[in-house]
Amino acid sequence: MHVTTTVWVVTMVATVAALAIDVLVIGRRPHEPSTGEVSRHLVGYLLAAVAFGVGIYVVSGPRYSGEFFAGWLTEYSLSIDNLFIFIIIMSKFAVPRELQQTALLVGIILALVFRGAFIAVGAAAINQFSWVFYLFGLFLVWTAVSLAREGAEEDQQYDEPRLVGYVRRHFPVTEEWHGTKLLHRVGGQRMMTPMFLVILALGMTDLLFALDSIPAIYGLTREPYLVFTANVFALMGLRQLYFLIGGLLQRLVYLAYGLAFLLFFIGVKLILHALHHNELPFVNGGEHVEWAPEIPIWASLVTIVGTLAATAVASLVHERRVQRGQRSDG
Repeated sequence: MHVTTTVWVVTMVATVAALAIDVLVIGRRPHEPSTGEVSRHLVGYLLAAVAFGVGIYVVSGPRYSGEFFAGWLTEYSLSIDNLFIFIIIMSKFAVPRELQQTALLVGIILALVFRGAFIAVGAAAINQFSWVFYLFGLFLVWTAVSLAREGAEEDQQYDEPRLVGYVRRHFPVTEEWHGTKLLHRVGGQRMMTPMFLVILALGMTDLLFALDSIPAIYGLTREPYLVFTANVFALMGLRQLYFLIGGLLQRLVYLAYGLAFLLFFIGVKLILHALHHNELPFVNGGEHVEWAPEIPIWASLVTIVGTLAATAVASLVHERRVQRGQRSDG
């Protein structure tokens, strides 16, 4: 896929412009958005992603369009899982509802920065070392197993990042909120605000999320441009999704298992790809493993959509059974 410098520049400018508009709107009037407001914005972002994928189809053909949609759906599903942690962070720090938009927006900007850096590093590593797919694949398989184990727990736990705890212990932090300020002067001393700690916690969490998401999408496409745009579209509607279905996320009881299966599938796909293009001397004598199949993008797309649909249906069926049980007990 040939992407010119001009296309990259236009994409980056459009991304920054969209974020700048959000910053200006929220900065002028921090507030808790209404259901109608977040619904309109979320639908707009979803339609923009679909239109972008169609545009890729027209310009570059079905292969790259399929890779974009597969990557976007995977990143979006992983982002939805991340919302669980965001909700816990907001609750743990008791962030006022009218300030949560600002915290989430800053967190999304940090996520884009971190993922952009990982995308660049991943692209460079892939171009230089084909064996990096072994590492990506094994990491995703390990992550899938860990995620499946966490899904078996009744409550999702959140361990405060060590850096946040260090800052809390060694630097002056105010107990009161001072709007969206990160620093505030109290009695002649400049102190950090709770918003500073929230942003720091979100930033550290975003960094960990990037470690999972970037190897996952590189298992679906080798094109850095598609990796970046899929992440952009997955993250841009995350803030609206938080306010729209934040309370409904608890109903997706099988989401962790669905995501674990997807990460396992992509991990295996990466390992098979690495075997098919093997250059390691201690694996098959440094020769390519001809029997290792290459999973086509259409199969990946069908697996992703089917898994997400099955996860949603299974979660709804479970919810109805729980409700019926509560009614019968009552």
